[in-house]
Amino acid sequence: MTEESRKEKNALGYEHTLMFGRYKEDLGEYAKAEAQRAKSLKALRKKEEKLSSLDLRPYRSKWQRKCIGWMSIFWKHTFARLGEDWVFLALLGILSSLLSFAMDYGIAICQKARIWLYRDLTEHPAQQYLAWLAFPLILMLFSAGFVHIVAAQAVGSGIPEMKTILRGVVLKEYLTFRTLVSKMVGLTASLGSGMPLGKEGPFVHVASIVATLLSKLVTSFKGIYENESRTSEMLAAACAVGVACSFAAPIGGVLFSIEVTSVFFAVRNYWRGFFAACCGAMVWRLLAVWFKDEETITALFKTNFRVDFPFDPQELVAFAMIGVFCGFAGAFFVWFHRRIVEFNRKHKKLNTFLQKNRFIYPAIVTTVIATLTFPLGLGKFMASELTTHEQVSELFSNTTWTGTNPPLDEAIIISHWSTTQSNIYVNLVIYIVVTFLTTAWAATIPVPAGVFIPVFKMGAAFGRLVGECMAAWFPDGVRLGETVTKIIPGGYAVVGAAALSGSVTHTVSTSVIVFELTGQMSHILPVIVAVLISNAIAQSLQPSIYDSIIKIKKLPYLPPILTVSSVAHNVYVDEIMVRDVVHVWQGMTYREIVNILKMNKQFHSYPFVDSPESMILLGSIQRVELKKLLENQLGRERRLKEMARRQSIDDARNKLQFSDQPRKMSRFEIIPVSGSDKLSTEISPTSSPPLSPKSPVKSILKPSPLTSPYSTITSQDFRLRQAFETIFYKAKTLEDAYPDQTDVSAPSTPSIQKRVQLPKERVIDMSEEEQHSWEEEQLNKPVDFGQCHIDPAPFQLVERTTLIKVHSLFSMLGLNHAYVTAIGRLVGIVALKEVRKAIENLHSGVFNRMSESDDSGPEIEALSSELPSETHSETDEYISESRPLTRLYKSEVEDSHPV
Repeated sequence: MTEESRKEKNALGYEHTLMFGRYKEDLGEYAKAEAQRAKSLKALRKKEEKLSSLDLRPYRSKWQRKCIGWMSIFWKHTFARLGEDWVFLALLGILSSLLSFAMDYGIAICQKARIWLYRDLTEHPAQQYLAWLAFPLILMLFSAGFVHIVAAQAVGSGIPEMKTILRGVVLKEYLTFRTLVSKMVGLTASLGSGMPLGKEGPFVHVASIVATLLSKLVTSFKGIYENESRTSEMLAAACAVGVACSFAAPIGGVLFSIEVTSVFFAVRNYWRGFFAACCGAMVWRLLAVWFKDEETITALFKTNFRVDFPFDPQELVAFAMIGVFCGFAGAFFVWFHRRIVEFNRKHKKLNTFLQKNRFIYPAIVTTVIATLTFPLGLGKFMASELTTHEQVSELFSNTTWTGTNPPLDEAIIISHWSTTQSNIYVNLVIYIVVTFLTTAWAATIPVPAGVFIPVFKMGAAFGRLVGECMAAWFPDGVRLGETVTKIIPGGYAVVGAAALSGSVTHTVSTSVIVFELTGQMSHILPVIVAVLISNAIAQSLQPSIYDSIIKIKKLPYLPPILTVSSVAHNVYVDEIMVRDVVHVWQGMTYREIVNILKMNKQFHSYPFVDSPESMILLGSIQRVELKKLLENQLGRERRLKEMARRQSIDDARNKLQFSDQPRKMSRFEIIPVSGSDKLSTEISPTSSPPLSPKSPVKSILKPSPLTSPYSTITSQDFRLRQAFETIFYKAKTLEDAYPDQTDVSAPSTPSIQKRVQLPKERVIDMSEEEQHSWEEEQLNKPVDFGQCHIDPAPFQLVERTTLIKVHSLFSMLGLNHAYVTAIGRLVGIVALKEVRKAIENLHSGVFNRMSESDDSGPEIEALSSELPSETHSETDEYISESRPLTRLYKSEVEDSHPV
């Protein structure tokens, strides 16, 4: 390279450096080096922090450190993964089984205590009657009072409510800890009293509450709990666990929960329910073994029917007749129970009296039932001294009660169901009739109770009655060719129990539950035949007991369409929808939002449209979101910020005004006085005598009565007077920053009566007139809907959607309402009330088609009536901060908190 070219290159490089700067190395390499440097610094910092933390920790040996490391690894791979479904479902089953066993233990203690009081406390009949009556009366009154005080939502079965919740409706306070405590304590007391009530339905509710609380308590489950779909899946599994922990029947529990609680069931939930039910049933039976109640894990009501030839095919006619009778009996039981409730509600004066005196009705019902079941009276025909488990076990026994010379164990069983005045046939009839009446009546008491177990016992007693009759009519058995088959009355009892319980609940899974309860499937064909026949008859006459309770309680549940005829296909959504829809639109003012919230307090959400003229549906806004918009615009915080802004402007203006004024000359003047040294010596602090306590020191600002040319505070001082006036004006407008907090006072001694109060933090608020004018100004401003959450895709239907499609969509997706649109325009809204009313009218044959020209439509309250009651105490807090808004919302606040 020549010298000239080198100089030229240096010159160009110099110019480049002056213009753009010069990189000493490649930019990518530089970035890598910086990243490596930052990484090494971070590792060094972590190492230093670890060393410093180790210095502060106590000394641990090598084995201690290893144990801690192993425990952390175990925790990481087991309990730290609680968010997985397997662990959640296992915990759900185990906890439910523990609660079920604890309740069974308490119920057994109460029942044994009642029998002990009756048998061993005294021998006088009157005293025995008092002991027999007092114990259940105390327990039932305690249950009614405890449930009423703690959580009234625990009253009843719980399956109708769970059916409604899984349908998509939110029932407040039904899945809380208070309800769990109320349900468990009340159910233990009511079942321990010996009343003809069941455990299966209430424990389904208990297991659902456990699933909900488990989702809330464990941090890893928070996402599952907030997800509506996963919540319904876990609740469906909890329903199966409730049945499994009551009968030790996991397969039947899953099928029963599907039939009872679900309209549309997702197959992906089946394994969840089955796994949780298996865990619950296994632990429940293991607890019985560990506590010496059972020798090993067996069926709850184990039978030993012959397997090679359990029944003759000709007996299927008798089994079918059992199914026919149980179908009519189940429908009559549901009708009779509903008539009792309607009778109590029909008499207004009686109903009002019983509501004011809540313990009278449970006391009357308990007294009558205890009197009917008294062992020295009518109870001796009903084996009333036996518990429910003992009664079912004897009804399923593999013996014939009408035989001659029975062995000792069979003779003991026969003695329970026969007396010197009657035989087993009369006793079984009395048992069936009295249990039927008392169960239907006891189910109306406001305590946690179910009806499945009493109905199951009635069915078993009826089947036993038919079996004993067949054994008496055919003492040598039924002959088929050369084979003679002995009649097994216990098999008839199993068939009757499955048939009657299936007809009352409208389920076929009771057949599977019976197989798991008995541990045998020898009578699978008769059981299925009887259950199907009884279901067919009962469903054609009455709804299930759970649907009947839903109607009685008026829960927002959508009934099924019983017919799929052409009439149901020809009913369209535009014939049942609400046409006058309350809506919000783009560009509306806050005043219009206030009016909408005031006039439509029952609505839970509002459609959001482009404009009232176009009615183009843009989305849906919750009522809570609209209240938040008002809070942000008119709340206390916004008002205080506005007042602070105004005050800062006023202070700046006053400061500017004072700075512009000329400074006044000082009125102080120093005049030399002769003998000043002497005067200063006399008034020096060192030479002045101490002040006497009797002569208090006078304030230097206290005005002297004598006029002096040296006075510094006069009425002519404009600046000082203005400063004091400003301070007094601000003091009038000051408010506490936290008005709800209590005063913090200094501790006082007994000798001092006054307390020293610490100064509060004060803020400046508007006066009443300023607040009113400011709010009027804010109410006239347009609403910025970008500050709230808008559902951009609410569920929509077209005008010509058939009723069957609407019913399927509402049931499958758990919808509360849907908007009806025509080419994007909002033309109406349909809710559960309209769909349910249309289906009921369709079933009764009185459906009236609405005229398309009628724009009035049904009542606007259609949407709101299907939604749960909403408490606005939290969202209406800003109302008390604004007096004009208080006037607007006064009626709303009163209606939101009814007495």
